[in-house]
Amino acid sequence: MQKVHFIGIGGIGISAIARFLKEKNFIISGSDIKETQTIIDLRNEGIRVITPHSADIIQDQDMVVYSAAIKPENTELIAAKEKGIKCLSRKEILPFILNDKRVFSVAGAHGKSTTSSMLASLVDGSVIIGAISKQFGSNMKYFESENVIFEADESDSSFLNSNPYLAVVTNAEPEHMEHYDYDLDKFYAAYTGFLQRAKVRVINAEDEFLSTLKMDCIKLYPSKDITDSKMVLRNYEPYMSFNLKNLGTFEVFGIGEHIAIDASLAILAANCEVGLESIRENLAKYKGIKKRFDILKASKDFILIDDYGHHPTEIKATLKSAKEYANMLGISQITVIWQPHRFTRLKANLQSFKTCFEGVDDIVILPVYSGGEADNGINLKKEFKELRPNFAKRVFNEDGAITFNDEFDVKHRMDEGLVIGFGAGDITYQLRGEI
Repeated sequence: MQKVHFIGIGGIGISAIARFLKEKNFIISGSDIKETQTIIDLRNEGIRVITPHSADIIQDQDMVVYSAAIKPENTELIAAKEKGIKCLSRKEILPFILNDKRVFSVAGAHGKSTTSSMLASLVDGSVIIGAISKQFGSNMKYFESENVIFEADESDSSFLNSNPYLAVVTNAEPEHMEHYDYDLDKFYAAYTGFLQRAKVRVINAEDEFLSTLKMDCIKLYPSKDITDSKMVLRNYEPYMSFNLKNLGTFEVFGIGEHIAIDASLAILAANCEVGLESIRENLAKYKGIKKRFDILKASKDFILIDDYGHHPTEIKATLKSAKEYANMLGISQITVIWQPHRFTRLKANLQSFKTCFEGVDDIVILPVYSGGEADNGINLKKEFKELRPNFAKRVFNEDGAITFNDEFDVKHRMDEGLVIGFGAGDITYQLRGEI
């Protein structure tokens, strides 16, 4: 059996690959910079993981895989190269995993995790996604099939290595532009290349760039193809009901126009493989994904939501949905807890972040979750003073209520209204009371 070591195994995308190879009877080990819930889960699944990084774990592995966050000076990466062990980036390992598979590959700046997890509930196959599906409690599901539902990543152009049989693109809004040398033509060429690799293509044809494509695609025009869209409540939780083209009515867990769009793309992709009645039935069983409008508590007076949104466009769309949800429940108070994610993203989208929180009653801003990046000197208090926020080092979950101490060490408690946390860092564990 081959031994594979993963540097940065705690990442949501790379941990899914590690889990998949473990199911394929590879001997897996890993390391990361610090302890997280993902690390604990991986150990409980029988994978040896150490923190922090140490060259001592590099022994006789056949291959080392490293995440995009790992720098060339990483001690384990240096040790592996010195020992002559084959070293591959996450991007480079994909052909090894996917080249003999029938891949249903989902890409896009926003909505790809939701769309791929929805598709995973509709089409039988293994699943490798960058989120925890609440349906099967992991970012990976192994299934004895040539089919793989895969969440493809444009941030490092690794989606070009995903060997798509069927490609879905939710949108092509520019992000991670540093990887593309801030060249829009280069960025869009990557999306074009991704779609050209697939035999079947499903796109949101109202996206500014995707609308210009001349290749054969199954096209969704949300403004005219999705009708009678409405939210319904079940046990204080939201579901979207909508009609799609001439295919009838569907219902899916979640809220907002973007949920109906993501579901429609998944339906159109799945309909190439399975019948509509099976799709309709299985979509109703979809339970959402962890950290995407993830309702941690739902009662008549208090709603607590954890959301992965870390880009202004995502936050704005999700807040629109949260306001609809609050209105249906008769809740008037909306509070946002925001943990900015990465200094580069904060700087690149600073002006949009200043406006995307419009309409909320209160906002609590946490320190930037750096993701290993150096501080670029952005002063949160100065830049966001117009929002009149509270600043806190972190928040706590105390018996289901959210508490924090502000910069003046005054304790606040939130157990009424709608409270929603945004961020791709460790805010999710703070909201759950896991750290």
